[in-house]
Amino acid sequence: MNSISPTAMVLAAGLGTRMRPMTLTKPKPLQTVGGQTMLDQALDKLVEAGIERAVVNTFYLAEQIEAHLSNRKDIEIIISREDELLDTGGGIAKVLHHFDGKPFFSLNADLPWIDGDEPSLSRMINKWNPEIMDVLLLLMRTDKARGFDSSKGDFALEQDGRAWRKNLPAPRPYVCIGAQILKPELFANPPAKAFSNNIVWNAAEEKGRLYGTEHLGTCYHVGTPEDWQAANELLKSGKGWNI
Repeated sequence: MNSISPTAMVLAAGLGTRMRPMTLTKPKPLQTVGGQTMLDQALDKLVEAGIERAVVNTFYLAEQIEAHLSNRKDIEIIISREDELLDTGGGIAKVLHHFDGKPFFSLNADLPWIDGDEPSLSRMINKWNPEIMDVLLLLMRTDKARGFDSSKGDFALEQDGRAWRKNLPAPRPYVCIGAQILKPELFANPPAKAFSNNIVWNAAEEKGRLYGTEHLGTCYHVGTPEDWQAANELLKSGKGWNI
């Protein structure tokens, strides 16, 4: 853990438009999957990995998220409320000083996963090598990931762990499930106030410094009300997400 910042980023500012009408009155990170909010599931994983504090960005229905987070006592919460949507990269660049110049975790607050025998964040810490990596993504095989379009995918993964996607036609064998370790210097000169982490990933890939590690548990991309219902029904039935 010495090489990883004790502070992580949790991205919770999105509008959740595909989840409407559910998200008209409650933001997506506060929707429950398996009886727990997706936001709390992300924070629990950080606590388990030894992370001491989390910067959580808010925008849409921010007051609800901030009120909910006030109940967390096991991890320090730093709120970064955005006056305008800054996207994933812009949201991180705004709070870069909180990471004290160390590589840090960034997690999505709306993509739940269940670990395998070993927690994926611990596996990422063990795999992280700043000598060769600028970014380490948590990836899952597209054909095993629930709630994703199996005809698309995001990345390919080489045997040495390098991830890439440039000029790679679909279907791509791996999807990114919203957890990553990032070097802070990637955000030192942002291209705009609002920008996507895709820009950071592309730059790391060009240098051969974009890496990934495979998630060995299950996940469910809860993108629509139908996904939310299916994810919860499978957990309630005991079948889980690996069928």
